[in-house]
Amino acid sequence: MFLKKINPSLLQGLEEAGLTKPTGVQKETFGTIKSGVDCVIAAPDGMGKTVTIVINVIQRLEKAFEQSPRALVIVQDKAKVLEMEELFKQYAKHTDLRVYGVYEQGDIDYDKNQISVGIDVLIGTPGRLNNMFSSAGFDVNRLKMFILDDANVILKARHDTKVMRMSDGIIKTQRLFFTEAITERIESLADRIMIEPLFFEFDEHDEQEEQEEVTK
Repeated sequence: MFLKKINPSLLQGLEEAGLTKPTGVQKETFGTIKSGVDCVIAAPDGMGKTVTIVINVIQRLEKAFEQSPRALVIVQDKAKVLEMEELFKQYAKHTDLRVYGVYEQGDIDYDKNQISVGIDVLIGTPGRLNNMFSSAGFDVNRLKMFILDDANVILKARHDTKVMRMSDGIIKTQRLFFTEAITERIESLADRIMIEPLFFEFDEHDEQEEQEEVTK
């Protein structure tokens, strides 16, 4: 079993993709994220943060529902949008979840039309999502998850205002930050938009211990 009480369709997708053991980040945060509380999760690159996002979004949403996106994932650039779309394609292959990615190089009118047909997960860069949000390109009233991946990179690029503008337009949702390290800028934004967030910090030593435990 990959994780306790995991959705069977998600589990099947993970196993077919060759994922049979969770990383320490995935194991230690799964139950907390599933509970719906706000979290800031810090770990070095290579410890499975992006996969953690995909797993938890699929677990939470389960299947297609209505028209408006229920998970919004903000990533740093086009490459990360495409990477995350591919992960959803692999792990959610046994669900009917609809995933769509947007970035500056795309046609914004085409993106709006595709979103209006109905999606469950919207992935995008801060600039493109902010432009679409400002022009009513997508509805935030159904959002269950507002996620910032590589938060340290996004905030270092001074996208704080864009993130806050979109967050402030959402009445109630779970907010999750994934970052390489918890910086003063990240703490400030978490304090600004989250409700009593839980902080998780992992390092390479934690992952090594987890692997040793698995092999015992």
